[in-house]
Formats: sequence, C-alpha cells, structure tokens
Amino acid sequence: MEKDVNKLTLKGKLKNGHLTLGSWITIAHPAIAEIMSNVGFDWLVIDLEHSVITIREAEELIRVIDLSGVVPLVRLTSNDPNQIKRVMDAGSHGVIVPMIKTAEEAQRAVDAVRYPVKGNRGIGLARAQGYGVRFKEYLKWQEEESIVIVQIEHIEAVNNIEEILSVDGVDGFIIGPYDLSGSMGIPGQLKHKSLLNAMDRVYSIASELKKSGGIHIVEPDAEELQLKINDGHKFIAYSVDIRMLDTSARNGINKIRKK
Repeated sequence: MEKDVNKLTLKGKLKNGHLTLGSWITIAHPAIAEIMSNVGFDWLVIDLEHSVITIREAEELIRVIDLSGVVPLVRLTSNDPNQIKRVMDAGSHGVIVPMIKTAEEAQRAVDAVRYPVKGNRGIGLARAQGYGVRFKEYLKWQEEESIVIVQIEHIEAVNNIEEILSVDGVDGFIIGPYDLSGSMGIPGQLKHKSLLNAMDRVYSIASELKKSGGIHIVEPDAEELQLKINDGHKFIAYSVDIRMLDTSARNGINKIRKK
C-alpha cells in the first residue's frame, strides 16, 4: 500500500507522482527565506545562477528554510562538482542543474551529490553532517533522499531526453523554454510550433519513464498555477521573490493612482 502522501519525503513524492509546489529565492536576506518558508511551499530554491547570492549567503538561507520544515534546494551556476559539494555540505537537500544536454552530464551531477560507492563526492564535516555528530545518519540520508533535478533547456537535451531521464538518481526535470527556444534559433518565440513539439516530446517520454516534470510560473498568477496543475505538472515553481514583491507593490499603487 502506498504511504500517506503527507508522510512522504520530497523524493518520495516525486517518485510517486504527487504534486509539489515551491518557489524561487534570488534575494539573499534571511527574512525573505523565513517569510516564504511560512506560507505553505513544499520546497524553496535558492538561485545561484541568476542572482548575486554567495555560497555564504546560500548557507544562511538553507538554514532558515531547513529549520522551518521546508525542503531547501539550490539551483547551481553550472554542473560544477565543487559547487555541488559545497551547497550539499551546507545542508541543501538537493540541486537543480542547469543546461544538462546528455546522460553523461546528468550522471556527473548525480555522482557529485552522492558519496562513494554510488558517487564521487568528497567527504567532509559541515552543517549537513551535524558538524560531525550526525555523519552516520547523513551517510544513509544522502544515498536515499538527496534530490537531483535536471534543467532541459537545449535542443540537444530534447534529442537525448530518454537517456537523460533514465539515469539512476535523476528525480525530475524542469524545462527552460527561453534557452530552449534560443538553441532552436527561435529565441523567445514561446508559442512556436517547433518549440511546443519539442516540449511535448520531453513530457511524453517523461510520462513513459514516470519522471516528474517541472515548470516555473514566473509571474505570480494563481489562475496560471491552476492551469498548470490541471495540465499534469507535478513539480511546479510558483513565481520568484522579486516578481512577488514587484507585482504586489505595483498593483497596490496602480489602483490608487488610477482613482
């Protein structure tokens, strides 16, 4: 019998095809992480790729999110094993890896998250390991519960999608439509038939392989969120801190100015 969904870890929810909702953090202040950790998200992503957040600041955000009972993830700047090691040691529960194009690249990310013998991550003592006190527990945890999400944002990745998603340890994916369209020579044409066909191919193969597909709804639009849920997406990032802040402030001021 399948476990109660509320008792499943994030990895368990992804594996069993349950809906999870998260969001994106690009502002380094811990108050942002604290506020967003208390609104009901399942997970929060600290974005190192498109922000100026440092590793030191990322550790503080990870700590706030983790101690709030929400799953902290980190979107990397690249598929860099040294950066993966540092954010995992800081306590991230997993990574979102940009621009994965091949199964070999996906395997490299998985190996960098896991210790030997299932990976090649260097072993050290930091926050994730309880500063040494919980090393044995962490040794088991990282093998069974660490998360790897690959970003599919190049046509080469679409062509290799079955092999990428078949890598043991890849828990799900997120499509990056802007970069994907650029790699196809149609940058920003998000309604172009070729792009839509490419995305459909990814979702179709993911469904066959039972891998959870992700999508990022950048603007804080609750109706769009419901549409994406209805479409069957299971790993949904709902907006980002800067867009929530801008939209809320702008909408309030615009209502007053128009009176």
